[in-house]
Amino acid sequence: MGESFTAEQVSAALRSRSAKLVAIVHGETSTGIQQPLAEIADVVHEHGALLLVDSVASLAGVPVPVDGLGIDICYSGSQKCLSSPPGLAPITVGPKADAVLAKRRSKVQSWYLDLTLVRNYWGSDRVYHHTAPITLNFALRESLRLVCEEGLDAVFDRHARMARLLWDGLEDLGLSLMVPEGLRLPTLTTVRVPDGVDDAAVRRQLLNEFNIEIAGGLGAFRGKAWRIGLMGHSARPENVYALLGALEHILGRS
Repeated sequence: MGESFTAEQVSAALRSRSAKLVAIVHGETSTGIQQPLAEIADVVHEHGALLLVDSVASLAGVPVPVDGLGIDICYSGSQKCLSSPPGLAPITVGPKADAVLAKRRSKVQSWYLDLTLVRNYWGSDRVYHHTAPITLNFALRESLRLVCEEGLDAVFDRHARMARLLWDGLEDLGLSLMVPEGLRLPTLTTVRVPDGVDDAAVRRQLLNEFNIEIAGGLGAFRGKAWRIGLMGHSARPENVYALLGALEHILGRS
């Protein structure tokens, strides 16, 4: 917990067992880690496996070079850095993964995540698969338009600047961050709950008095960490300053 996987670890795992596909989370929101995709992608492809990347918390927040790294399948969510309503999962399937799908002969056990059916829906046959949520599609289109209007480089820079503003402000309050700087995910920050501080009480006061919601830790971090999201439109200085001021008030720190 709190550390990224290394290319060497992935390589060792692939040497010890046969794998057709390797799945990895780019922006790990339970720990605040940003996985080193470039090195891992090289290792996965050297072993002849497909690479599937979860970019739910990273797409439109940090660069996700799908084509540059040859990521075979990449999916995200509409509700994070894209600032669109929840309910859609943008996905892209590269030519190698598509070829594997085309050759599949056994039936997929779950209709819900059967990409062979969705592939037919995308294709020229237009075989019915589902009724599309049109309003959500229009909302996602508008979110993408706003990203394009701001410019991808500017969007990435804004998330990086807001993360730096938050990190520096938390440390000025005497709080410590759980992830080394080189591994931190700009869109999700994990901070240690100080000794003697009631994790749930602080989060409850933030919500009730300041209308600010942050998440608690998961797994080994439960009760020991706060998880602070800075994603999409919410990655603004006024939101960072509001949180820092509220924490200063609650914790009595200056």
